[in-house]
Amino acid sequence: MADDPIIDRRAPTVVADGVHITYTVNGGHSAGRGAATAALARVLRRGGPAPAARRVHAVKGVSFVAYRGEAIGLIGSNGSGKSTLLKAVAGLQPVERGRIYTQGQPSLLGVNAALMNDLTGERNVILGGLAMGMSRAEVRERYDGIVDFSGINEKDDAISRPMRTYSSGMGARLRFSIAAAKSHDVLLIDEALATGDARFRRRSRRRIDELRAEAGTVFLVSHSNSTITETCERALWLEAGTLRMDGPADEVVAAYEEFTHTGAKERGK
Repeated sequence: MADDPIIDRRAPTVVADGVHITYTVNGGHSAGRGAATAALARVLRRGGPAPAARRVHAVKGVSFVAYRGEAIGLIGSNGSGKSTLLKAVAGLQPVERGRIYTQGQPSLLGVNAALMNDLTGERNVILGGLAMGMSRAEVRERYDGIVDFSGINEKDDAISRPMRTYSSGMGARLRFSIAAAKSHDVLLIDEALATGDARFRRRSRRRIDELRAEAGTVFLVSHSNSTITETCERALWLEAGTLRMDGPADEVVAAYEEFTHTGAKERGK
């Protein structure tokens, strides 16, 4: 019998080469506010001049190489470009300049991942599994494990209710459970581990370790620095769209915390 192939864990899975990403925000200063506020602003200015569109340079010349078996955290202030960069790696956000090369098909998991609110959790597991590339047989085989992992059925038969009746935490746990039910060349996770209790976060971290052991690469965006240091061995720090630091997660997080602490002290003067 032939020997099992040796997995080269230093093989690149994602290469970002001088990436610049820009996009246009319509509505001037009302962009980014809540939907109700934006709607009110549109009513009040009816008949007036249309607000100017605003161009946002979200990612500025970012370069890095990710390798098989790595778990990489993305940290930075709000609006620093983390989620935008993740979408670009997934192929969902165009790059204006520079290039992104990927090995295999990246899969993006976020708290706003598209599941159908009017369908039951059960139907969403089936549709989500198919969307992640599983066959119907694989979805049937893994269905119970997905539901059990999510923990949403522990108090009642929530899996039989429409997704719109779920809390944000329940929805995020189900999304993660669907995505984590199969191996990925590159799995991109945007804040999905920030919801749920400590037990679910422990299960999630163990599953991320398993995905890495299966030769995948995991990217994790989180505002929880402890989640980054507990889950990832490497971190990228983005600030105002630029890559400030790339290195061991504990060192990058420490530098970022010093930066935010110093900034808070200066603002308090």
